[in-house]
Amino acid sequence: MNHQYTARHVRRRADNEDPVRPRAVIIGMMGAGKTRIGSLSARILDLDFVDADHEIERVVGMNIPQYFERYGEPAFRDVERDVIHRMLHDFDGIFALGGGAPMTPAVQDDLRDYMDHGGKVIYLMADPREAMMRAHRGGGRPMLQGNAQERWMNLYEQRDPVFRNLANVVVHTYGMTPRAAAQRMIEMANERIVHVTGEGIEPYNVQIGEGALNQLGQCLGEEPVRVALIHTQSVSRHSNRARTLLRRSGYEVTDIMIPDAEAGKTVTVANGVWERLGNEGFTRSDAIVGLGGGACTDVAGFIAATWMRGIRYVNCPTSLLAMVDASTGGKTGINTPQGKNLVGSFYTPAGVLADLKTLNTLPNDIFIEGLGEVAKCGFISDPEILRILHEHAAQLRAFDGATFLESPLKDVVAELIERSVRVKAYHVSNDLRERGLREFLNYGHTMGHAIEQLEHFRWRHGNAVAVGMVYAAELAALTGHIDESLVERHRELLTELGLPTSWNHASFDDVLTLMHRDKKARGNTLRFVVLDKEGLPTRLEDPPMDAVEEAFHRIQTNPTK
Repeated sequence: MNHQYTARHVRRRADNEDPVRPRAVIIGMMGAGKTRIGSLSARILDLDFVDADHEIERVVGMNIPQYFERYGEPAFRDVERDVIHRMLHDFDGIFALGGGAPMTPAVQDDLRDYMDHGGKVIYLMADPREAMMRAHRGGGRPMLQGNAQERWMNLYEQRDPVFRNLANVVVHTYGMTPRAAAQRMIEMANERIVHVTGEGIEPYNVQIGEGALNQLGQCLGEEPVRVALIHTQSVSRHSNRARTLLRRSGYEVTDIMIPDAEAGKTVTVANGVWERLGNEGFTRSDAIVGLGGGACTDVAGFIAATWMRGIRYVNCPTSLLAMVDASTGGKTGINTPQGKNLVGSFYTPAGVLADLKTLNTLPNDIFIEGLGEVAKCGFISDPEILRILHEHAAQLRAFDGATFLESPLKDVVAELIERSVRVKAYHVSNDLRERGLREFLNYGHTMGHAIEQLEHFRWRHGNAVAVGMVYAAELAALTGHIDESLVERHRELLTELGLPTSWNHASFDDVLTLMHRDKKARGNTLRFVVLDKEGLPTRLEDPPMDAVEEAFHRIQTNPTK
């Protein structure tokens, strides 16, 4: 027997050991190349590879056609189910399933459990005609007895929808050599995936990794005919790539460029986009793709939420800030002269593709401002984020997009994005419409939004939130929620990252007026998010006005911007 099918990593665990799990599980139709591409991927990664059919033959002591003939398909599916269950809990290489295995409910349950623990189920999609011919030429397939081509197509029609729904990664191999397909699979298997669900939310994935944009067609699905690609001039290199991917997937693409940053989040811009959609004949079954920074994904989501009362959309964030904040969670909106994001809706995307390749064109200062929202997630929920930020502060502050993808910093940033998205997903899943828990995501935003407004959006959001967090910490200390050491912790970490911790503005009354317009305010009552301790936020309602003003004066000391 070929050594690659021996199970040197398939072993019985001691009772006190945690289960080991496959690096990736491959599913797909007969003839899709699961064994060839899977074994090649394993060889490149120096991992073991196991084909479920070969493992079954080892277990039963005969080949599968013989077993089918002697015991029938139901008995085979029972053995297959047991082998897959064992391998999913006791094997740490690349594991390929037989074509029909994912149709068994018990196997589906095992695969979902595997994905819940961070596993990647990869649907390997070849050209159906090529896969059908390979499967037919290969022979020895009990499910293709009789008219092989007709039976293959019937099975494909049954299985393809199930495979698409089950997998959390889809790899198209049309026209690729086996090695190129293996490299693509490795790239996509290395993605980090955060699954977002909850009451009132149609589940979707946030996919984080180098090459995540390749999943654009899979996220949009087959129903849309027309796709509006909404983007800014500053990301033209990435929008060109997205446009090519969309057209290659068969969509009619309407290219819509909007102004950069907050200048694009206006009713005038939104109205111009609505006019384009109307002129292009966009229907309820068509879709929107928002590609750019946080402001762009905000307005793209708002357009999707309002066009014909809601059409499908996918967010493709190209900045760190957008990846960890604006693109996830379903908050969409535009600004008005009276305040930021006062007009908008809660409308979740069909998917979020955070492609790390887009960060290679990001200027250093734009990257650093995104760290403000990352730090916020650490202060309110995940202190491990704060540890990572402190440990890698010098490298993060020296971010250089040109060398980023080849540097050790890539994995650090990927982990920070994943952890931040998990924090946001937790709050969103439990409170989509911001009536309770989700308000904690606004830590630092009451003052931060006031700064943005009073600076006419010359201050970037992440920088304003950094100062806003210091303000919230000062207010929490003044009202007895935390001690001064945690205030200093804010200042020290944010300074290490290159973020501002103070702001000069002459009029407290100006700030107070905008605080009363904050979305968390209720009537004339001011409400703030503060900390009781690191990782434990709380609401502070109607604090003493002298504390509100004193905290304002404290952030004006020793200006850093």
